[in-house]
Amino acid sequence: MTWLDLPPDGLFGIDNLPYGVFSPSGDAPRVGVRVGEQVLDLAAALDDPVFARPSLNAFMTQGRTRWTQVRARVTELLTDGRHQRATAPHLHRLEDMRLHLPFEVADYVDFYASEHHATNLGRLFRPGGDPLTPNWKHLPIGYHGRAGTVVVSGTPVVRPRGQRKSPEAASPEFGPTRRLDIEAEVGFVVGTGSRQGEPVSVADFRERVFGVCLVNDWSARDLQAWEYVPLGPFLGKSFATSVSAWVVPLDALDAAWTSPPARDPEPLPYLADTGKQGLDLNLDVHLNGHLISSPPFASMYWTGAQMLAHMTANGASTRTGDLYASGTVSGPHADECGSLIELTAGGAKPLVLPDGSTRAFLEDGDEVTVNGTAPGPRGGRIGLGEVTGRIRPALGDANGRILPAGHES
Repeated sequence: MTWLDLPPDGLFGIDNLPYGVFSPSGDAPRVGVRVGEQVLDLAAALDDPVFARPSLNAFMTQGRTRWTQVRARVTELLTDGRHQRATAPHLHRLEDMRLHLPFEVADYVDFYASEHHATNLGRLFRPGGDPLTPNWKHLPIGYHGRAGTVVVSGTPVVRPRGQRKSPEAASPEFGPTRRLDIEAEVGFVVGTGSRQGEPVSVADFRERVFGVCLVNDWSARDLQAWEYVPLGPFLGKSFATSVSAWVVPLDALDAAWTSPPARDPEPLPYLADTGKQGLDLNLDVHLNGHLISSPPFASMYWTGAQMLAHMTANGASTRTGDLYASGTVSGPHADECGSLIELTAGGAKPLVLPDGSTRAFLEDGDEVTVNGTAPGPRGGRIGLGEVTGRIRPALGDANGRILPAGHES
């Protein structure tokens, strides 16, 4: 099927071909496609300067017809033996490359689309009451995040500081979060934007969205709990959101489409969808190398198409490079929760790791990795890459003043 020496069960074969931005040592970043453990330099292989830029944005704005053409051409170059001599010099070993943020993030929105996650948190925060808020099954709830703190996988995450208030305290205090958490999510990358005043319909999803990436929306739960009433997440979320280095195009996910869970009540007409609008993606969450959860994306109540439709229902515009994420992916079982606050019952039941250590929330030095796969053609699997981050100690003293170099809080 290809002149490349690829393992038959590899996650990054010809059926995948995710896009990223890479650079050899000393060279400028440019767009490439991953195949196996190599990266194809598209600017050189296709003789197209749009790929010589340090982000996918210029290519994505060209639209779906162009996306399809490029994918077909790259597939041809890597499968037709007549192109081997001309193409092989433009393949680089992945291990020798530096990976960058794959697209310039225009705006960032995070949703709350898992019924299991929302129910788990509702039971923690509102014991004895209805775990879901009255609006939850009528619309995809979300908030606008901070595009400037979206970072590529591997970027260290500095423990954030802010106000926090324990239930028994009379007043808040300022300091580093004590309840630093993860949120394993799937992100959707907008390829072609929409004009202000013109909503995007559910049916237009595949024309607008270029592909998906993995997301870890780091969360300071104590900061979040104190600040979120009445306007929602702010400093507890805005310090860092990590994304995978590879964007898997929607065209690689043809075998992954599945029917979403049954909706009750039926969504309003602008959110109505039929058929296979969900995605059957599987995530794994590792803490310091130990598998702690395997959230199933197929269980998500709201689909990516519905999220986009609701995000633009009021006439809000979208732009090339907009990122919107699903919110924490959690399934119905205890080992399918995508956040520590769920896995540890709000910290009351710490995880016991195989090395004997325990975790209620993240400690300095901890490393979290989220990876994922999707069904591929002919019964195989394709990889979604991974998103990794290691926690660094908070900066500054108790009043938030930055300390001299070499000091830690």
